[in-house]
Amino acid sequence: MAIRIVIVGAGISGLSLAFRLQQRLPGADVTVLERDSRPGGTAWTVREDGFQVEIGPNGFLDNKPTTLQLCRDVGLGERLVQASEAAAQNRFLFLGDRLRLLPGGMGAFLGTSLVSWRGKLSLLMERFRKAGPDGRDESIDAFARRRAGKEAAEVFADALVTGIYAGDPALLSLPACFPRLAELERTYGSVLKGLAKTAQLRRTEAAAKGQAYERPGKMWSVRDGLRGLSETLAGALRQSPHYGVAVRGIQSNSHPGQPRWTVVGEGNERWPAHAVILTCPAHQQTGILADLDAALSQHIGQIPYNRVAVVAFGFRKQDVPMALDGFGFIAPQRLRRDLLGVQWCSSIYPGRAPDGAVLLRALCGGWHRAEMVGWDDARLVASLRAELRLAMRITATPIYQKIIRWDRAIPQYHVGHLDRVAWIEQRLTQLPGLYLGGNAYRGVALNDCTEQGALLAERLVTYLRAR
Repeated sequence: MAIRIVIVGAGISGLSLAFRLQQRLPGADVTVLERDSRPGGTAWTVREDGFQVEIGPNGFLDNKPTTLQLCRDVGLGERLVQASEAAAQNRFLFLGDRLRLLPGGMGAFLGTSLVSWRGKLSLLMERFRKAGPDGRDESIDAFARRRAGKEAAEVFADALVTGIYAGDPALLSLPACFPRLAELERTYGSVLKGLAKTAQLRRTEAAAKGQAYERPGKMWSVRDGLRGLSETLAGALRQSPHYGVAVRGIQSNSHPGQPRWTVVGEGNERWPAHAVILTCPAHQQTGILADLDAALSQHIGQIPYNRVAVVAFGFRKQDVPMALDGFGFIAPQRLRRDLLGVQWCSSIYPGRAPDGAVLLRALCGGWHRAEMVGWDDARLVASLRAELRLAMRITATPIYQKIIRWDRAIPQYHVGHLDRVAWIEQRLTQLPGLYLGGNAYRGVALNDCTEQGALLAERLVTYLRAR
C-alpha cells in the first residue's frame, strides 16, 4: 500500500509542505483538502481594473532562504521582483498628525525628532546593560523598556509590532514573536552588540568567498502578485488540491495493516491516512480535533486572533500631492487612530497600478480597534479617507477601492505562547502521525510558513521511514 498523507489547508503552509513531501517521498499519495474554492489562503492577489491588490501579506523577506528557494524550485525565479530601493530605505511614522521618516542608520537616528536626546542616550546605553535571566518570557514592551528605555518602547517597538502583528506590545511575547532578539541578548548580552557582531561575521564570510557583503532583509514578491506563487505551487502538485472540502474531524483506526487515521469531511467523505497534518488556522484546527482530543483542542483554541480590514485605494497620480518615495507609514497602536498604516504598493513593486495611477493599501482594526472591521463600507472608507487627507493631503475621490475584512487575521503570540506550544507538541507525541502546522505556532510571516513547511516535511519523512 502506498503511503497516504492528508494535509488539511491549502494556504502557503500546506502547499509548501505538500510540495516538499512530493520531492522527498515520490511514491507517496499526498492529498490536500481546502474548504475555500482556491489555493493560497491570505497569500492571494485581486486583479481588477489594472490594479493588483494583495489581500494579505505584501511580500516576503530574504532573511530566511526558504521562500526564495521555493519560488525558484517551482519555476518562478524569472518572475521574482525585489522591492524598490526607496521602499527599502524610506519608511515613515504617522506622529503628531504628520509623517516622520524612521531613521535608517546611526547618523539619522542621532538627528531624528522621534525621540528626545534622553531617549536616544537610553537606547545607545543598551549595549552596557546586564542581560536578563535565561529562559524568561516577557512582553515586547517590557523587553524594550528594560533594554532601551520608555521612549524607544513607545515609538520604535510599538511601530514594529503594529507593522507585523497589529497587536499590543504589552501582551505579545518577545521570545515567541522575535526569537532572534531574545537570542542576541542571550548570546551577546546586548541586542546592539549582537547585531554588530553578527554583521561583522557576515562581512568576514562574504569576503572569504570573494563576494560583496549585502545586508539581509530585502523584500520580494512575484511579478503578478503572491497569487502567482499560490497558483504555481498548487499546479506543481501531482494531485491537485480538493477545494470546497470542509473537514469535520479525524478518527483513529486500530485495525492492523490499515492507515492509522481517517479524515472525515462534513459530507461524510473519508480519506484514510498514515499521517495527517493540519495547516489550517488554529480556530479551524480546534474544531477538527474536538472529538479526538478535547484537551488538545482546548489549548489550540486559546490562541487569540485579531481582526483587520484591508482597504485598497487607487488614485490618479496627479491627485496625490506628495511624492510616494518609500514603503509607506505606520501609526503606532498606542495612538488608537483609525488606521494602522498605509502601504504605497505601486512604489514598492512594479505593475501594481495602471499607468498614471497609484495604489495605496490602508490597514485598520488590529487588537485595539477591532470594532472598525465591523463598520459598514461607507463609514470605513470615510474614516480612512479622512486619515489620508491628514497624513498625505489627498482630497480627491479614489478611482478604485476594494475592501477586504479578516475577522481572524493574525495569530497573537501572547506571553505564555511558547509554553502553550510546548504543551501542544508534547500532547501530540501521544498521537503519532498527527502534526500541526500553519502560522499559529512559530511565526506569522510567509517566510515562517515556508520554513515550517520544510521542517515538517523532514519530520514526516523521518517518522514514515521509521514506520
